This record gives sequence, C-alpha cells and structure tokens, in this order.
Amino acid sequence: MNGMVDFRGWVCSVSTAFFVLTPIVTWGQDESMDGRGRATHGAVAETGTPPPLILDEITVTSTRTERRVDDVPNTVTVIPGATIEREGARDIKDVFRNEIDVTVRAAPTRFTAALGSTGRAGNESINIRGLEGNQVLMLVDGVRVPKSFSFGAFASGRGDFLDVDGIKAVEVLRGPASTQFGSDGLAGAVSFRTLDPGDLLKSGAGFGGFIRSSYATVDRSLANTLGVAGRRNGQWQGLLLGTLRQGNETANKGSNDALNVTRTAPNPVDYDNRYLLGKAILTLAVTHQLGVTLETQKRRQDTEVYSARAVPPLAAASTLDLDARDRLDRDRLSLQYRFNDIKASWLQRVESQVYWQDAKVGQFATEDRNTALDRTRDNSYREKVAGVSALLESNLGGWLEQRLSYGVDLSRSEITGVRDGTAPPPGESFPLKPFPDTTYTLAGAFAQSEIETGAFSIIPGLRFDRYELTPSSTGYTGSAVVVLSDQAVTPRLGVVWRAAPTFAPYAQVAQGFRAPAPDQVNNGFTNLASGYRTTGNPNLKSERADSIEIGLRGKLEGLRYSIAAFDNRYQDFISSQRVSGAGTPANPTVFQFVNFGTAKIRGVEARTEMQFGPRWVANAGVAYITGDKKINGVTTPLDTVNPLKLVLAARYDAAVWGTRANLQYNKGKEPDRIAPTTPVVPPFAPSSSTVLDFGVFWKPMRNLTVNANLNNVFDTYYWRWSDVRGLADNSTIKDAYTAPGRNAQVSVRYDFL
Repeated sequence: MNGMVDFRGWVCSVSTAFFVLTPIVTWGQDESMDGRGRATHGAVAETGTPPPLILDEITVTSTRTERRVDDVPNTVTVIPGATIEREGARDIKDVFRNEIDVTVRAAPTRFTAALGSTGRAGNESINIRGLEGNQVLMLVDGVRVPKSFSFGAFASGRGDFLDVDGIKAVEVLRGPASTQFGSDGLAGAVSFRTLDPGDLLKSGAGFGGFIRSSYATVDRSLANTLGVAGRRNGQWQGLLLGTLRQGNETANKGSNDALNVTRTAPNPVDYDNRYLLGKAILTLAVTHQLGVTLETQKRRQDTEVYSARAVPPLAAASTLDLDARDRLDRDRLSLQYRFNDIKASWLQRVESQVYWQDAKVGQFATEDRNTALDRTRDNSYREKVAGVSALLESNLGGWLEQRLSYGVDLSRSEITGVRDGTAPPPGESFPLKPFPDTTYTLAGAFAQSEIETGAFSIIPGLRFDRYELTPSSTGYTGSAVVVLSDQAVTPRLGVVWRAAPTFAPYAQVAQGFRAPAPDQVNNGFTNLASGYRTTGNPNLKSERADSIEIGLRGKLEGLRYSIAAFDNRYQDFISSQRVSGAGTPANPTVFQFVNFGTAKIRGVEARTEMQFGPRWVANAGVAYITGDKKINGVTTPLDTVNPLKLVLAARYDAAVWGTRANLQYNKGKEPDRIAPTTPVVPPFAPSSSTVLDFGVFWKPMRNLTVNANLNNVFDTYYWRWSDVRGLADNSTIKDAYTAPGRNAQVSVRYDFL
C-alpha cells in the first residue's frame, strides 16, 4: 500500500524526537479500597505485579468515581487490554465477541453507488440489550466518538473510529447513562480507556515498552505495534505507541465467486489502518498532575464491488463495474489536570480536561454503466468538537459517611456533510448538503452522592442538560432551516445492600435521553420526478428512557455470581415517516423525522465465575432479552434485540504457558419475533449455532509471549442475527451474510524490561 514506508519512518522519527526532546511519563496512581467498594487514591506509583486470576475489577463509568464492579447498582463489565490481546481481537466486533448482551453489527460490503449502503459503514455500532447506533454512548478517554450518519448509499458507522491496539480497558455500562454523561446513553455507555505510560513501565524502571506483530487468516491482516514509555526526574513520564494494520476482506462461507450480483463470496477489499497515541504527564507535586494526550488515526479502504454488477440481459443503467475508496480520519488533542489529596479539608479530588477532536469520513465510488451516463459519488461527513469537562469530589465526615461528586460538561460541535459527484439525480445539481452546517452545543451539570450507612450504599444522582442546534443556511438548498433547543433533567437512584458476602442485592431506577441529531432536525432532499421530498421538524423532541434494574451478587471462596433483571421503556423514538402528499410531481410525498412510537425491552442475565485451584478458572453467562415497539397502537417485535446467548469458558494459566476454550451458543431467531415487512415477504430467521474457539499462550522467555487462537474450531456454518437482519427468506445470497468459518490468529510480543 502507498505510504507504508513513510508511516513507519514517521513513527520511528517521532519516537526518537519524543524521547530526546521531551522526557515524559504516566497518569497512574495507587488505588486502595475503603472496604465499601470505593477506591481511595494515594501517591503516584506504578506496579508490574501481575493481577490474580479472579479480579476485583474497578469501574469509573458507572458513577464517574472509582468503585468495585461488585459495588455499583447496575451491570458493568470490564474487558482488560490483556484479554483483548490474548483473544486476538482485530476490531471492536472481536472485542465484544464473548459478551452475552453486547454485539456489533457489520454487514457484508454489498453497497451500490447511489442507492444501497449494505456494509458501507463497516463496524456500524455497538448494540447493548437491544438498542444501538447513536442510542449508545461511546467514549474514548471521556471524549465522545463521532455519531453514525447515513444518507442514500453513504453510511458512516462508529466502530471503525477505534483502534484496539491502543486500548488498556473497555467498560460496558448497561442502562441509561444520562445522569452521568448527558445525551445519547439511552441503552448504556461504552468507555474505551487508552494506555498510560504506567502500563508499560515496570516498578522503578525508567524505560519500558513492547513490540508486537500479529497475523489473522480471517482477513489476511498483518498488524505491527510499537509502544515505548519513559520516566525522568520523578516528574516526567510519557508514552508513544504506533500501529499499522493491513488487511483484506473478511472471510465468510459463501462459495459463489461470480463477478455479479449473484456473488456470495466476499467482495475484494484492501485496507490499512494507521494509529498513533502519545501521552505526556508532569507531576507538579504529589497531589497535582498535568497531562497531554495526542491521538491520530487514518483508515483507508478500497473495495472492488463485484456484487453490484448486473447479470445479462442488461438495461441502460445496469452497472458494469463499481469501485469504491473510503477514507476515515480522527485526530484528538486532550489536556488534563488532576488533583488528588485525601487529606484536604473539603475538596479531595479534581478530574478535568479540555479537548479537541476532528473526525471525518469520505466515501468515493465510481460506476461504469451500460449505456447510461457513467457516474461518481463523493460524499463526506465531518464532526469537529471542542469541549471541557470537570469532576470534583468531596468526602464528608460525620455520622453519615458520604462522598459527593459534582461537575460540568460542555461541548460545541461543528457538523457538516456534503454530497458530490457526477450525473446527479433528476432535479438536483452537485454539490449538495444533506443537512445544513450545524453548530451543536451540549451543556450539562450533575451532582451525585454516595452514601455509606452500615451494609448499604445509597447512590442518588441528578443532572440538568441543555442542548441547542444552530444551523446555517449557507449552501443549503433544502427546506427552511430549523433552530432547535431544549433541556432535560435526568435523575437516578441506586442502592447496594451488602447483606453478606454470598448475598448482595442491588437495585437502580434511572432515566435517560437522546437529543435529536442535526440531520434529523433538518434534512433536505427533493426528487419530484419520483414524487417525494423531505423537510425539517421544529417540534422534534428528545428520545427518552425509563429503566429499572434489580440484581443479586455474591461470592464464596473461588465462586462469584451475578443475576440481573431489567425493564427498559422508551418514549418518543425518532424515525422518518410519511406526513403528507400523494406521491406525484405536483403533490409529492413529504417525509419528516418525527417522534413516533414507544418501545419496551425486558430481560434477564446471569454470570458466574469459578476458580479451581490456583490455575483453573471457569466462566458462564446467559442473556435472554425480548423487546417490542408500538406504533399507532400496533405492537411489533423490535428487530435490534438479539436472541438468547449462552457463553461457557474455561482457562488454565501456568504462568509460562496457558490455554483457554470458549463455547458460544446463539439461539435461532424465531420468525414471530421479527417485525413484518411491507410488502409482506417472509424474513430470513437464522437457525441456532454453537461455535467453539480455542487459544493458547506460551512464554519461552520472561519478556517474550506467543499467543495463538483457533476460532470456529469445527468450521460451523452459521449466521449472526445482528449482521443478517433485514434479509428476506427468499434471498438467493444468504451465504454472503454468513459468519467466518475456521480461522486462526497468532501474535508475538516482546517486552522491553
């Protein structure tokens, strides 16, 4: 690929300059527990001591303060970076492969130039308990991942804005997250935390790092990662990490490699992803730290879309050839300040950051048509955001032990989109804006109390948010622009009762909201020849959620378990609906985004972990979720809800070598749990599947680790509901949507000691 050599040289030269000119460091700190699930902070330190097999994991997403996962009033799971690396994850779809209630939709690349967008968005979004897309909040080091956006054949997802090689942990919070973070977290929040220098530095060492190479047969991808960190003068610490991943199309079980629409084998893809993460931290005093983070990612993908080619006999507009070039860029700069002094009188902790992020997606396609005019499409979507966040913490004494956390979040985004190309649709001329350039402002203030009284933790929280969308009419040819502003108040109340180590029930009641996106408030498209147009809606309201979760946790010697039941209800769902018109050029059908319908999602989940002696650990988890939506009094199944999933796992760790096995069962999708289509065509309901993955690691030397994974050991032929939904039962290309067969992954890592 063009630019490979330049990139490697760039990383190398930057790495050299970084350590010669800027001696730098980590954002680490000692943490201990106060006995009630809360983390306390001490002096800055790093440790190279390996964790026990069964961890008392810490979450900072549930309450925005450090608490044990077992001491929060909702379901949170933490996926460490070591697990991500051990299982050979290439992207976020792999990261959540063994989560029982989290999936990532990624359809095959079968899009067209101007109409269909199947697979164009890559890893589209994260689904938590039946909701996905912009209804799930995604954060990287506290900064929001850009929104997903689609228009015609253009589709921009969210999952490809992330690189797993720079992640040290992923936290998944279930249930509304608006009290903590504001808009978007209707279904929950996923927080990605990037590596810190302390993660690469051994205790007392002045320099550390690693180099890793990996290869995966599922997409014939090769990834090389170099990470280095240093410490100097007891004040400066720093990290620099670079990754280059190159690969091809993801394999499936399709065997028809025809060069036309009947094809079921994957379309040829050539991609590369370049990622750079840099961090520098200055410890001004034991209680004060300043930090800066630079993150940049560039992803390039070229696709030969054989599946878009027509089968003879050919019409005038039949496609003879379609080539696509997609580009994704994300750059982030964050400045952090941290204060931590447990002996201070009234304010013991401050976490604050100022950030800037620029993310853009460009999708270009060129289409050779039979006798009709050839055409191109050059579409783009961009979000530039600047923001500030601050969290303060005060621990109050007296007869009632209480920790108060409070703060503000403010962000201002500039969101733009452009449709360009040649041979535009009748009645249009390029370039066009699918929605007006919009300034999107979010401002929120929150307060939370963590009250400890006896065996009870009582955690109330309240947040006030205000949002405003201010569009510009410059260059916009759609209907009159709409300015929209509104506000939301979102409370939550959680209780944890530590009745006994084996019996610790909890409950939470929470509300959430999602503000309308700019392309929903204002959207302009007119095709009078086909008799339809779209228009903005000045009365669009936020989507809202009411959630109840109750659960039970416990531990006894080597056994841990948790059971949770939840009931989530959603109002004012936003969708595009026909509001007027007869569908003629003189009286076109008018479509508008409106608040339309309600939804209800309920479910039960259970997880358990058992340690057998010092080396064996077994895990099990199962989730059963059901959901329905109601529109105009008619109730239908919610297709984004996945069928029952069961995961069984075991691992053996002998320090110098180990092995693991994961068995995953997905129940088939029942036809009566799929929403009917119009016109009525029976939907495809994939059958159940059982898939076994197997992995080993070996440390021939203290600082050398080899990981090997064999996925889908028995070469099972199956479909994932998240990827195949929407396909008709009479489709002749079902095999194009199959999951990969047997595939292998291997990596070699060398740590600098």
